[in-house]
This record gives sequence, structure tokens and C-alpha cells, in this order.
Amino acid sequence: MLDNNQKIRNIIQALGEHKDSEAAISLLTELGTNSSEDEIRELTAQTLIRKNTNEALRVILLSKGKGINDLSARVAMTSINELLSLKDKTEAVKILDEAIKSHDEEDVRNTARSVRALMTFA
Repeated sequence: MLDNNQKIRNIIQALGEHKDSEAAISLLTELGTNSSEDEIRELTAQTLIRKNTNEALRVILLSKGKGINDLSARVAMTSINELLSLKDKTEAVKILDEAIKSHDEEDVRNTARSVRALMTFA
């Protein structure tokens, strides 16, 4: 019998592969990125980054407390490593550039600047 964490992992993975991207991203954002468990937020961030769509990446790159801006170093570093491993970084770089120029939160701008620099050299 699967334990709860394995069931949650399976659900997150299934949402990552779901054809209705908008609904899947909405569920992942609401439930996964807001979880109190680092492991769930980490897996959710990886799943959203692997989708590599504007909507999914915006959650991970622009939201305070989520993805690269998560308060957990583990979640933030996993998110950054996943971004660095993307084959096509075009959309992520575009969103990071947008954040650097115009995001309301200074912390988000600074993190975006740092991640953008890493992606330039990756």
C-alpha cells in the first residue's frame, strides 16, 4: 500500500503530465507550492519548471515564497538546479529579465538577478 507521500508524489507527477496545463498549473500552485512540507514544495517546483511554460515558470520565478524565492534553501536550490538543467532556457530568461526590471519586491528582483547570472554561465 502506498504511503501518503508517495501518493502525493504520484499526483504531482501526473499533474505535470496532464494535458489541461492551465488546470494542472493552478492545482500545483494552490496545493503544492503552498504545502508546509519542503519535499512537496520541492517536487512541485521541479514539476512546474519541467513544464517550461510561461504560466508555470512565472509561479516559480516571480512568486515570493515559492520556487527560487522559497524560504527553504533546499527548495530554492532545487528550483535553481532544475532551471539550469532546462534545455530551452528562453522563457525562463525572459521572465527573469522581466522580474529584474519591474518586480515590486526587491528580494524577488535580487534573486532573479542572481539566477539570471547563473543561467548565463550554465
